[in-house]
Amino acid sequence: MVLLASLIAATLFLAYTNGANDNIKGVATLYGSGAATYRVALLLGTAATFAGCVASVFLADTLIKAFSGKGLVPAAVAAAPEFLTAVAAGAGATVLLATRFGFPISTTHALTGGLTGAGLVMAGSDLNLSALGTAFFLPLLISPLLAVVLTMPIYKLASVAVSRSGIKRESCVCVGPREFVAAEGGQMSGVGQAVLTGSGPTNRSMVPELTIGTAASCTTKYSGRVLGITAQSLVDSVHFASAAALSFARGLNDTPKIAGLLLTMQALDIKIGMIAIASAMALGGLLHAHRVAETMSLKISKMNDGQALTANLVTACLVIGASRLGMPVSTTHVSVGAISGIGIINGSADRSVISSVLMSWVCTLPIAAGLAALVALTFALYN
Repeated sequence: MVLLASLIAATLFLAYTNGANDNIKGVATLYGSGAATYRVALLLGTAATFAGCVASVFLADTLIKAFSGKGLVPAAVAAAPEFLTAVAAGAGATVLLATRFGFPISTTHALTGGLTGAGLVMAGSDLNLSALGTAFFLPLLISPLLAVVLTMPIYKLASVAVSRSGIKRESCVCVGPREFVAAEGGQMSGVGQAVLTGSGPTNRSMVPELTIGTAASCTTKYSGRVLGITAQSLVDSVHFASAAALSFARGLNDTPKIAGLLLTMQALDIKIGMIAIASAMALGGLLHAHRVAETMSLKISKMNDGQALTANLVTACLVIGASRLGMPVSTTHVSVGAISGIGIINGSADRSVISSVLMSWVCTLPIAAGLAALVALTFALYN
């Protein structure tokens, strides 16, 4: 009974850390492009992810089997609560550590590391490394590269189509009032930064301020109409819809991987287990997503609305397709790949940030493997 409670606790801990690191990823482009505030983006991502979690009960049974450990270790080991608890604890601790430092890592990758570390301790030479490579490592390596390769030409084609449709992105000069305070001594400074040189009266006046910048500085970002709808409204609507679709896809793809740990032992009914996992994921995202949001949305590259929309659509299509095929791709890897592809196109990609993220991906598997192995060894010592 204690082992079963430990397994449930470790699995829900993994789901919580998954939400903290991943819930913002589907809506990162909304926040990064300024189409939505952090709070609005996070609430949309949380709601759509929860819906994807529920839908995964019916659509992703292949992934549930893949992450239960069956086929990687002998059946007796795969069904052992010690093994499953070690996998969940090692993966969850790794994701929590990455979230603390703002690194968007893959829960899929962490789970793969956990399966490897716990498997080496509890199965030894019976660990099926060939299955680990073909079923897990290959999709994780290919998916971000595929996202980059697809995003770049798709955005180019979309740009041509937009240009031919008569929709234009406008640069602008914004003219607006700004209040200045003139101190008694004649010194002027902006409101909130006024410097008073004496106790005498001050003079407030409104002077025009010119701001020269891109269309992001103005209210209207796109001009023109499509099917009677303003271009900006259409772009915003599709952008929000694609972000919701991507978050839904993430819930669809990630929940079965976590649920597989519980369902192997039939620790909970599948519906109860999925709802519990979905709730833990939602809570983790609402409380701890901010640092990862800063990295995903603002640091990797700069995006306008059209570029952000392209990245979202490519990511959503790849993740949903992988879920239907039972391929354990990482939403993180795909999303970062798509956003990086946009940064390569527009020249805003921050190589130092991308290098740091890539290094965190390299470290994810060995850290998760080491932590899972440590938990498995602890169980072995006490049994």
